[in-house]
Amino acid sequence: MNRYIIAYDLGTGGCKASLYNISGNCVADSFISCDTEYPHQGWHEQKPTDWWAAVVQSTKKLLQESQIQKNEVSAIGISGHSLGLVPVNKDGKLLRKSVPIWSDSRPTEKELDPFFEKISEEEWYMITGNGFPPSLYTVFKLMWLRNNEPEIFDELYSILGTKDYINYRMTGIMATDYSYASGTGVYDLKKWEYSDRLIDASGLPPSIFPTPVASTQVLGTLTDEAAKELGLHTNVKVVAGGVDNSCMALGARCFKDGRTYNSQGSSSWIAVSSSEPLLNVLSRPYVFTHVVPGLFTSATAIFSAGTSFRWLRDNICLHLKEKEGNIWENMTTLAAKAPAGSNKLLFNPSLAGGTMIDKSANIRGAFAGIDLSHKQNDIIRSVMEGVAMGLRVALDELRDLTTIEDEITAVGGGSKSEFWRQIYADVYNVNIVKTNIDEQAAALGAAALAAVGTGIWKDFSIIDEIHVTESVNIPNEKDNQTYEKLLPVYKTFSNHLSEIGDLMSKI
Repeated sequence: MNRYIIAYDLGTGGCKASLYNISGNCVADSFISCDTEYPHQGWHEQKPTDWWAAVVQSTKKLLQESQIQKNEVSAIGISGHSLGLVPVNKDGKLLRKSVPIWSDSRPTEKELDPFFEKISEEEWYMITGNGFPPSLYTVFKLMWLRNNEPEIFDELYSILGTKDYINYRMTGIMATDYSYASGTGVYDLKKWEYSDRLIDASGLPPSIFPTPVASTQVLGTLTDEAAKELGLHTNVKVVAGGVDNSCMALGARCFKDGRTYNSQGSSSWIAVSSSEPLLNVLSRPYVFTHVVPGLFTSATAIFSAGTSFRWLRDNICLHLKEKEGNIWENMTTLAAKAPAGSNKLLFNPSLAGGTMIDKSANIRGAFAGIDLSHKQNDIIRSVMEGVAMGLRVALDELRDLTTIEDEITAVGGGSKSEFWRQIYADVYNVNIVKTNIDEQAAALGAAALAAVGTGIWKDFSIIDEIHVTESVNIPNEKDNQTYEKLLPVYKTFSNHLSEIGDLMSKI
């Protein structure tokens, strides 16, 4: 009888279920979307019941299309989007129908100021490695819940992360892992445990934070109810899994000290796996405990990469749908007709606001240098280059803290575009490696956790064998020189946009 692993990649846009054989090859996958609600400014919510429905539907679709038998699935692993807050009572009942997701920034000075009066923000960062704006982190969302919805907070027994809630629905066990716990805002990275001092500063009861376990630890098997809903057998083992950043690092073969990858998705980041977290109070790399014992994954990012290109498609390039071929390919074909540098047209991709590498979180995107001579191909290419330039700034911040390899593995949807990969290579001035694992990196990481946790694999080394290099984009010297000249202009442009953003925020 064949044996298979199901890996779930629970992202902001929905859940992808992937079926892996014991050799680590993905033989089928299915995707079910989830909606995000925006009830107030800064509030970004999703329904955990939608996550579970997406898991159930994607599993049934996966089994139907692959034609495997339910008793052939032996293990489950899950990767989940970070910084989630799922409040439950002691019976595991949801206390809120919709819950804050990672991008929710509802906490205000009312939550932040009392905390940072007890410990400086700089020291908090150096303990936790939490390099996003503080309001995104779980502890401050919890403090908001206590301050604004006391009737819910009074019933609170525990808070779960996104993937932890799915694990609970599968096994009846409330737990988290070290990688997800490291995004709570009260986790001491170097000690691999919650910080009593930080929890004291929050005024929250320590008991509501679930005890972290190894990402490979088997939490249990499917309950009768979960097995029936999923169409699987009750003997399927479920491992703890991990936060998406760390699962993706594992799946991108960054499970050894010094390896680097570039996630090219809706948001994009460059991350290094290392035995020590890369911390800097100025550039604020955001750090998660790795799903691999003894390692950390440290990253710098931009929030709107693929979403900038999608914005361009939906607002400027919709007419390209009427032409033959895929709209994305049509856009790229036009972009390729413009020269490197887009005839001196610059684009800043901060459509979703700034990260810690920007002077202000209030920065917003913009074009600079546009004139009557510019055409649509210049505009499209400038957006692709602007995303790469933003990530080049992020890469340089990491280069100040550690040695970056001469080649970077590209994963995510953006890695499928050969033209865009070449832009990245030229802007970064490193080789960009494309393997057969592109959008499957997080899923492969989750599958690997299940394989090692259940003894199917002895360790993670097989991931190197699973990756097959499909292409390597080598920097073009002439185009790289063009981008090197534009880089300081791009930085000046970004700094002024931050200043403008601060002024606009006061209007």
